[in-house]
Amino acid sequence: MRQDEAQGASTTLADFVAGIAWTDVAAQSHEAKRSILNFFATALGSANDPAVTGAVRTLLPFCGAATSAIIGRRERLDAMGAAFVNAISANLLDFDDTHLDTIIHPAAPVAAPVLALAQARGFSGQAVLTAFILGVEVECRVGNAVSPGHYARGWHITSTCGVFGAAAACAWLLGLSTGQIADAIGIAASQSAGIVENLPTAAKNVSVGNAARNGLFAALLAAEGYSASPRAIEGRLGWARAMGDEPDVGRLTGGLGKTWEIAKNTYKPYPAGIVFHAVIDACFKLRAELHRRVDDIGLITVQGSALLLARGDRPVRNERDARVSIHHCAACALLLGAAGVAEFSDAIVFRPDVVALRQKVEAVLDASLPDGAARVTIQLTSGETVSEVVMAAKGSLADPLSDGDIEAKLRDCARLGGSDWDIDRIIDDVWRLDTLADVSSLMRAHG
Repeated sequence: MRQDEAQGASTTLADFVAGIAWTDVAAQSHEAKRSILNFFATALGSANDPAVTGAVRTLLPFCGAATSAIIGRRERLDAMGAAFVNAISANLLDFDDTHLDTIIHPAAPVAAPVLALAQARGFSGQAVLTAFILGVEVECRVGNAVSPGHYARGWHITSTCGVFGAAAACAWLLGLSTGQIADAIGIAASQSAGIVENLPTAAKNVSVGNAARNGLFAALLAAEGYSASPRAIEGRLGWARAMGDEPDVGRLTGGLGKTWEIAKNTYKPYPAGIVFHAVIDACFKLRAELHRRVDDIGLITVQGSALLLARGDRPVRNERDARVSIHHCAACALLLGAAGVAEFSDAIVFRPDVVALRQKVEAVLDASLPDGAARVTIQLTSGETVSEVVMAAKGSLADPLSDGDIEAKLRDCARLGGSDWDIDRIIDDVWRLDTLADVSSLMRAHG
């Protein structure tokens, strides 16, 4: 029996988290800043969305000391409320970062509580970055240990695993002992929830917000002496088996500190589920090849993995459906030559020409294609066919977004979200986050 198996996975993870200092993670800090910059982009893009406004209105009457900012807005909430709302806004547009091995969106559940807690307690930017990197490591390792079966059973992995990352990050930020960090992780196991069935609805955002808030709550409870089983994750009646199959403990705890999951993070150029990006890229290529002769299209066949079909072969009734629709992604890319936030709005979703082209799309399983790849074949009314295969979509590790691309994305999202926050200052503060004595300048509307 390995040492980590003898003492429990929570304790092994806690030993690792408790022993980390800035010098151990400094090499990962640039990628962490990219992720946090992307987090601000997506949160700003949703700042005035009705779902965010509704969450703020719900929480304000029950708010404690209003210590923490709502990104892109003027209201402030207590730390747990702000963690909840900012995680929702960062995830709302399906435009957040993605850890491709698990399809976890790492930043929303971890950055939201870390920044909210840092404002409430006055922590430095360097401490925020350290905690964030650790939180991403824990949530993605937990996801690795239960993938792919966990998601396939219907658990929304960003929500269910994000709570572990939030707990670990906040526990480190609070300076908890190894035992307390282990307890925080175990307490998080009892607060993990979120289902795939709810993805096209606002209920999905509730579980992402809860992952952020509940992780912070778990750390605060552990600081007050609340305890948990050291095998809350992998035990016979623990989280992993309750929500899936036997976990791969080696992927959970093996090689801690030698490899870093944040190094595998990717950033979306399109506000849609990550598995649809190859479909969009293939359709952009076909549009150019057809010289925009969209009226000549008779049939569009999209082939991909079982995950692509499970996520995206669905009717489109609203903009949330559109962001997880093979049919809408293909139609927008071919007809409009674009797949930005506007192309997934109700104004485009219900446009007659878009609706008509969506109806020409059929989704077909091709088990030979890996997750994240797609083949699109167009049959013209003349009988001619053209086809494109995309194995690595734009934004993937093989074709990553540049720092400049992420900055441009932030500017676009801020404009679309209608926020009056100072975007140049946000960009500058994120890139120099490790030098900030506190995060107050980053988390306010104007410098």
